[in-house]
Amino acid sequence: MKDIGAIHRAEYDADSDESEKIFIAEAPGRVHYLGEHGEPKAGLFLSSAIDRTMKVAVSLRKDNSLRFFAADLGERKRTTLVNLKYKREDRWANYLKTAIHGFAELGYSVKGLNFTLMGDVPQQIGLASSSAIEVAAAAALRGFFRAKINDQEMYRLLTKSSAAFFGKNSNPTDYLIHLHAKRDHFLLVDELRHEVKTIKSPLAGYKILILDSKVPRMGVDDELKQRRQDLRKGLDQLSYGNSRISFRDFVCSDLVDSLGDLPEQIRRRCMHVVKEIQRVYEMEHALRNAELALLPKIITHSHESLRDLYEVSCPEIDWLVKRAQEIDGVLGSRMTGDGFGGCTYTIISDKVIDEYKKRLDDYERIFGFRPILYEVRPASAARLL
Repeated sequence: MKDIGAIHRAEYDADSDESEKIFIAEAPGRVHYLGEHGEPKAGLFLSSAIDRTMKVAVSLRKDNSLRFFAADLGERKRTTLVNLKYKREDRWANYLKTAIHGFAELGYSVKGLNFTLMGDVPQQIGLASSSAIEVAAAAALRGFFRAKINDQEMYRLLTKSSAAFFGKNSNPTDYLIHLHAKRDHFLLVDELRHEVKTIKSPLAGYKILILDSKVPRMGVDDELKQRRQDLRKGLDQLSYGNSRISFRDFVCSDLVDSLGDLPEQIRRRCMHVVKEIQRVYEMEHALRNAELALLPKIITHSHESLRDLYEVSCPEIDWLVKRAQEIDGVLGSRMTGDGFGGCTYTIISDKVIDEYKKRLDDYERIFGFRPILYEVRPASAARLL
């Protein structure tokens, strides 16, 4: 990757004092292996950061303008603190502005600042590139202001700022991952308790492949909204309206006994969540104890549940997963992300990667989409460079 510091200096040379320091930070992308279609605001995830990052550079300006430069796109945006608000046309710059908003709300003196953004986290395929921008910008500003803010305080700053800036609740899980990830470790992320536990990866000799199916995704937001509504109705029925109860308090037999008066669709959605919580714990156990033989069953059942109970897969994704699962040396393959297209991940032995790639030629021939393959590994948390 190009030197963001040199790019930043060249972009803002006329507007900056060369003696001013440039503060540079990076935050990783992330992938969910299990759990992303769970109980809203109370999810349990098996995830990791990935070794692709978004980098943000920040320095002081001579005036009170806020300037933003996306080096990879060659695009520029600008505003001022007085006019700091969400604008749809500002796209990527809104995530930088979220971090500025958070520090301004804490009372830090935000005046003229220059920002440069670049990175190699693939965009809009469910690898958290947007929240990585927010966290990288916040980490750079923490260095710029020499702010005595720990990671837990940074998490609260970003969660509060994102909700205020975008006018909707953010997903705090990504912030937890960006801030607490550890190289070569998986993460058990508890959205309800705001906790992260690390699990040393036992996958020596294996790779993690992310495959972008390139299937066009339309109407996804409405579909996912409907499923979340189904979950709320089901949980309300199970808990008799007790807000302190979550899906973690139930087993599958409870759904059979308690959801008889609700439509079958709602029962299926809830069944997926209850079973997925158990699978997260099973996979945590398998990874901690290096019981790799357990992974194929856990991951396969998770994908089948997303396909049949939560109904967020599609024929192209199912084909990719099935073909991968047929290869001896694959520990698991499953959709990841919002669904209805998007990505799969595959945990695969080094020795059979070429065989896996051969099957992608058949995918393009059958479905007409040219997939894009990314090799990733569990990576470290956000940091000031």
